Amino acid sequence: MEFTFKPIGVIHSPFTEKDKAPIQASRSQAVGRVEVYPDFAEGLKDIEALSHIYLFYVFHESQGYKLQVKPFLDDREHGIFSTRYPYRPNPIGFSIVKLLSRESNILTVEGVDVLDGTPLLDIKPYVPDFDHRTDVHAGWYETRSKK
Repeated sequence: MEFTFKPIGVIHSPFTEKDKAPIQASRSQAVGRVEVYPDFAEGLKDIEALSHIYLFYVFHESQGYKLQVKPFLDDREHGIFSTRYPYRPNPIGFSIVKLLSRESNILTVEGVDVLDGTPLLDIKPYVPDFDHRTDVHAGWYETRSKK
């Protein structure tokens, strides 16, 4: 079974080089703009009442993958599915960003960590009752050599 995704917009950020982009949204204070294409703008109704949103996107500069990788924050190899490494079998990424404002089909967000021009696949609300977990184990990340 195959799936085809059509971008619903594009993420604009100050980052044009992979090695200059933050490795996670939680480590970024950069402001960016999420441009939702006009065909999908109606779907933004009520979004301005949210403080945080998930952005789902394509790692459009990512080519190829390995099933074992050395993530940016460790010197040891780990299975791709236990990391957030961008070179993946399906190069889909996500970030939780703070929604600062909405003007028509443009969202201004804080915490952007993607390259300028990143294709946007979807937006979902961050809802603490659904998304917050307390009994969490982060595996190798908890025992990594600090970088």
